[in-house]
Amino acid sequence: MATALNEHIVSSYEDELMNLNRAISEMGGMVEQAITDAANALLKLDHKGAQDVRVYDKCIDEMKDRINDMAISIIARRQPMASDLRMVVTAIQVANDLERTGDMAKQLGKRTLQIESLTLAPKFYNGVKHMTDIVARQLKAALDAYASRDSSKAVDVVNHDDEVDAMHTSLFRELLTYMMEDPRNITQCIHLLFCTKSLERVGDHATNIAEAAYYLDTGRHLAADETQRQQSQG
Repeated sequence: MATALNEHIVSSYEDELMNLNRAISEMGGMVEQAITDAANALLKLDHKGAQDVRVYDKCIDEMKDRINDMAISIIARRQPMASDLRMVVTAIQVANDLERTGDMAKQLGKRTLQIESLTLAPKFYNGVKHMTDIVARQLKAALDAYASRDSSKAVDVVNHDDEVDAMHTSLFRELLTYMMEDPRNITQCIHLLFCTKSLERVGDHATNIAEAAYYLDTGRHLAADETQRQQSQG
């Protein structure tokens, strides 16, 4: 009888951990969709789509609260140790980064609603689309690394963050050029500067998630391991 009860308790505990993982995966999918929808609304100047993204952000916030409640409950009742504790703690961290990524989508929607027309060169729109594709890829790769507990994939995400930063710098310079060439472009370009910055921040949050995945897999912090590696090579 006692053995059966213990097996039930273990099974229930494992179910709770699985449900926490599923919630992170579900939230990740929601945020990926929000970023894509927000960028499409910006490029098409779709005010209805932009408003939908802003409303959808409330669902993302609620999901973060749900994950935090689940994680805190597990810590309080189950007192997890070792890898289980790492998983629960990183779930809170990842949920926070996902919520902030959702905020970036909301900011894109907010700026889109404030732009009346877009009259810039097609090269700029292609640049924004390319940057969106890059950050979406980074976010997906980070979430995949987290779900699979793959530290090597996590390192790849971190190593590709420079690509996002370079794209942001390129678009920033291009927008400054548009403003200098024609003062009538200043208002819309300022909004677009904030939009490209929001996309760049999505890349930063993807890096944070990747670093959490590395810690989840190895029990070590990526920055510390990288510093130690560089010192050993030096």
